[in-house]
Amino acid sequence: MSRKSVFNKKSILPDIKFNSILVSKFINLVMISGKKTLAESIVYYALDVLSNNTNKSHLESLENVLNNVRPVIEVKSRKIGGSIYQIPIEVKLDRGNTLAIRWIISFAKKRNEKFNIKIKLSNELLDALNNKGLSIKKRNEIYKIANANKAFAHYRW
Repeated sequence: MSRKSVFNKKSILPDIKFNSILVSKFINLVMISGKKTLAESIVYYALDVLSNNTNKSHLESLENVLNNVRPVIEVKSRKIGGSIYQIPIEVKLDRGNTLAIRWIISFAKKRNEKFNIKIKLSNELLDALNNKGLSIKKRNEIYKIANANKAFAHYRW
C-alpha cells in the first residue's frame, strides 16, 4: 500500500471583472503580502494595455500570451542506479499555465526599466505576445534541454 496521500486540488473563485479563473490565478500569483486589490489593479491595467494593442478582448489576448509561453515538455530529475537523469515529461495544461504565469511575472519584475510594475508587466505581456522576451526564451531553453535528454525518455514512469 502506498504511503503517499492523495492531494485534493483547491478550487479558486473567478475574478470579479472578467469572471475568469485564469485571471484570478494570475492575480493570486502577482499578489504580495496579501494585498489583493493592489494585485488586481496591476493585472487589470496590464490586460487593458494588452487588449488595446491587440484589438481583441482581454481574455483572448491573455490566452494568446499564455499559449505562446506555455511549455510543452519539461525535464524532471530521477535517480536511477546511482546516477541522476533528466527525463523529459509532457506538461499538463494546469501546470503549463502556472509555469507560464510564474515566468511572466518573474521576468517582468527583473526588467531593467525605470517604471512601476504595472508598465513592466504590460511590456512583458506584449513581448510574450510577439514571441520575444525573456519568458519565451525560458520556454525555448527548457525545450532544448528536453530534446537533448530525449534518450532517457524510457525511464519515465
